[in-house]
Amino acid sequence: MPAIPPVPESAPTGLAAAEPLEVEPASPSGQPEQNESVGTVVIAGLANLVIAAAKLVAGMISGSAAMLSEAAHSLADTITEVFLFVALRRAGKPADEEHPFGYGKESFVWAAIAALFTFIGGAGFSIYHGVTTIISGEESGDYLWSYIVLAVSFAAEGTSFLRARRQVNDESQRWDTSPFRFLRLTADTTVKAVYFEDSAALIGLILAAAGLFVTQMTGSELYDGLASIAIGLLLLLVATILARSNVSLLVGRAVPRRVHNQIAEDLAAMPIVTAVPTLLTMQLGPGDILVAAKVDFDDGASGADIESASDDAERRLRRRYPGIRYVFLDPTRGAAGRHHRDGGVDI
Repeated sequence: MPAIPPVPESAPTGLAAAEPLEVEPASPSGQPEQNESVGTVVIAGLANLVIAAAKLVAGMISGSAAMLSEAAHSLADTITEVFLFVALRRAGKPADEEHPFGYGKESFVWAAIAALFTFIGGAGFSIYHGVTTIISGEESGDYLWSYIVLAVSFAAEGTSFLRARRQVNDESQRWDTSPFRFLRLTADTTVKAVYFEDSAALIGLILAAAGLFVTQMTGSELYDGLASIAIGLLLLLVATILARSNVSLLVGRAVPRRVHNQIAEDLAAMPIVTAVPTLLTMQLGPGDILVAAKVDFDDGASGADIESASDDAERRLRRRYPGIRYVFLDPTRGAAGRHHRDGGVDI
């Protein structure tokens, strides 16, 4: 039996001992690019500022109450991007004794607040404004200025959307999955929020232009009101999607099923591992994953062998998925060849 190497007196304890082992990543899979997410949020915020300014100018020149209200709505969207920016910054705080697993889940809290502030508030305002327009027949103001504002808004939102779509495409390629599946399962709530917000905004601008055009052709404010209500329902749908995603992550969502199965296979491939009866994972934040597993080691393995295999397992997992931060393995008796597969989240 090989001798167990002595433990250095300077060996770390506590949180320092929980720091992930250093590895050279063989693949960029699973590692969210926070700087890219920050850039996406900043561009979205600047786009909303441009839109708010354009709507404010149009409202002041045309005297349209509707355009002034839309300026306030775009300003609210800008404040939402501030929430998302705060979410990214707060999630990056290092772990401490009070929060030993870090502050990653705070990102989900701020993203949930942003979703409620933007979409539920925006949906309520749009539906209310549409109803009052239909009832009171509120005038739309100068049509020319309204069309100019819609065009500027579409260009600004389009720029932000293209940035978000590029990030989604890049990340989905890293995960070797489709953009739809990535948006369904990603823990990067900021890029998901920006992507859906910009998508809804572009569709909403088309609906607004259509409603404005039909109103101009017919002289009836009914169609402008109906377009506003349709935009509100669209925002409500997006709010529901984002709220469900953030609540799931706050509760403690597992990794995607494909990742779960790959982790199980990597653990089972260790030479002295005979079974992985239980594998549990959780998203601790946009870029942090917890892995906890009950592992049946070979009965003839020594303590030193198990310690070495545990370190090798962590390095192997982090090399494949650098987002894995914590790996806890519990030696447990199990049935040889019986591994916990098909866990995690799937569509």
